[in-house]
Amino acid sequence: MTEVNPQNDFDQARFATGVLLPYQIRWIADPSPVKVIEKSRRVGISWAEAADDTLYASEKGSGEKRDVWYIGYTKDMALEFINDCANWARAYNLAASEMEEYEEIDKEEVGGVVQEKKILAYKITLESGWRITALSSRPTNLRGKQGRLVIDEAAFHDDLAGLFKAGMALLMWGGQIRVISTHFGDTNEFNSIIQDIRSKKTPYSLHRVDLDDALEDGLYKRICEVLKREWTPAGEIAWRQEIIDSYRDDADEELFCVPSQGTGTFLTRALIETCLSDDIPVIRYEQPASFAELPDHIRYAEVKDWCEEVLKSLLVVVDQERNTVVGEDFGRTGDLSVFIPLIEQQNANWKAIFHLELRNIPFQQQEQIFYYICDRLPRFRYGALDARGNGQYLAERAMQRYGPSRIAQVMLTEQWYRENMYQYRSAFEDKTVLMAKDADVIEDHRAFKVIRGIAKLPDVRTKGKDNKKRHGDEGVAGAMAWYAVHADWGGAIVTDTMPEFAEAVA
Repeated sequence: MTEVNPQNDFDQARFATGVLLPYQIRWIADPSPVKVIEKSRRVGISWAEAADDTLYASEKGSGEKRDVWYIGYTKDMALEFINDCANWARAYNLAASEMEEYEEIDKEEVGGVVQEKKILAYKITLESGWRITALSSRPTNLRGKQGRLVIDEAAFHDDLAGLFKAGMALLMWGGQIRVISTHFGDTNEFNSIIQDIRSKKTPYSLHRVDLDDALEDGLYKRICEVLKREWTPAGEIAWRQEIIDSYRDDADEELFCVPSQGTGTFLTRALIETCLSDDIPVIRYEQPASFAELPDHIRYAEVKDWCEEVLKSLLVVVDQERNTVVGEDFGRTGDLSVFIPLIEQQNANWKAIFHLELRNIPFQQQEQIFYYICDRLPRFRYGALDARGNGQYLAERAMQRYGPSRIAQVMLTEQWYRENMYQYRSAFEDKTVLMAKDADVIEDHRAFKVIRGIAKLPDVRTKGKDNKKRHGDEGVAGAMAWYAVHADWGGAIVTDTMPEFAEAVA
């Protein structure tokens, strides 16, 4: 082992963060026991992982084993990783042994008989006594090992599920798991792990870095520094396009974290129908265009009478001891506005009290109806409202009335769909939500498509059973309601019934 003058951990970490790009720093700064990253090709996540693993294995006196076990899927990957770790050790001025090539013994039980096989491995040992080992192929048994497991290009392993399961044993003694990969199809186990994280089925940490994320954080500038080229904005644009062109039809998957073959229906009819109930009403309220031209007091009086006649009877029978939330999708003339209040059941599932579809209702009267509902909901905890375009008016007014701790003004971006739609699908898979049994409710949910890896609504409109245009409005409102269920409403203050609409807007 070479004698050097090692610096302290703080200086080592500061050195690394001066060299790494922001997205690489965010990855290694996350201390989660299990973390997963979906990434573009060649953005340096494995290299950043090597930087962190070298510091991890160099720590002395922590009371826990800090060996690192790196598993790629080829011999070349293993060799490259261990060389990266050795280079980082030199950069940190850490004492480390020369790289050693040896055979790691792996044991597997087959038919009740324990069999041994030899796996080619490379390792370096740090002054701390801990070692970093890079294996050339997947071991069948990790249960006897401790420390940190790194699974690189996880989507390309033959049995990722088995490897991931075996790696869980490391967590019992303070170990960690890091999973790194580009995508390899939407039916791949790696994609399943990611969707389980997004749907909150598993409590792991998820990161995402596509080519544009990396460029925004300075990837091309760093490439220019290394290759001694002059950086220019035009040069970066041309380089980006050249890279995309080189991947051709595979660019979405290889560079933008979009699993291939992901263009099908997101929620199947069979899945939706398992979570429908005949006793949940769907209320449809429509006015002619001329209604908006009436004086305020006439519109208010007519809508108030309608609320008293139709909605009141549905709200007074609601169990006053149950938590409630509301989801909303906004529309004015082209699309529908849909309100779906959910109430928590004794078994912790959530059931729609009713579905309300509004067509061609003026802004002020939508506000009036929304207040009428929320003022009478027992233990109203949270509302998620569509704040795009014209919907921003109602979302903002509701926030002002009920407070920012109870109203989310949601911009329905690709990022929002990516982070929330798989969680909504899990509600149907786990049968924890109950919606109205209605043909339009079903078709609006079926309208979601997986487009470039994201479940969202295509631009095309459909027609409902009344032959009028729809755009997945019930599905969006349902997803917003489920978002409200899982929002942080622990600090929301439940108040008494609010004043009537006329007083609130006076």
